[in-house]
Amino acid sequence: MASENSLSCPVDFVSVNENKIRIIALHVFVLSIIILFSPHWLSIGLLAIDFFLRTFKLNKFSPFAISAAGITKVLTLGFKPVDQGPKRFAAGVGLTFSLAMLATYFADYTTATLILTAIITVFSFLESFLAFCAGCYVYTFLAQVFKARQLSNRLRN
Repeated sequence: MASENSLSCPVDFVSVNENKIRIIALHVFVLSIIILFSPHWLSIGLLAIDFFLRTFKLNKFSPFAISAAGITKVLTLGFKPVDQGPKRFAAGVGLTFSLAMLATYFADYTTATLILTAIITVFSFLESFLAFCAGCYVYTFLAQVFKARQLSNRLRN
């Protein structure tokens, strides 16, 4: 049985290339830096579209995934297997953040846009440079919140 402090990552038993994932994260990192210094709806929209495509398994259309596949091949980085589940979940979190960035951008909440962008920047840096996926931590936190809510609802009934 898992301890209370252990991570709980979503898994789907499909292996993907961690080297390619890290290069995709590098793309996100670079675009996020650009957004931090020059926020524009087109660059935020590109980020949202790419997260959408990767969240819904449409990687063959994702500009970042296509580019990362080419870079991985050219640099002959090889295949380092990692489960796809946490990466797709993290892409979903990225999609949520990038849509929130678009909403705050159009609402002219510049500070909120920059804070959301900074968070994506940090997460993509961690994934790209340190192979640290924050998705499992977010997933574990959300699972604990929903578990506590279900327990609370049962106790009320």
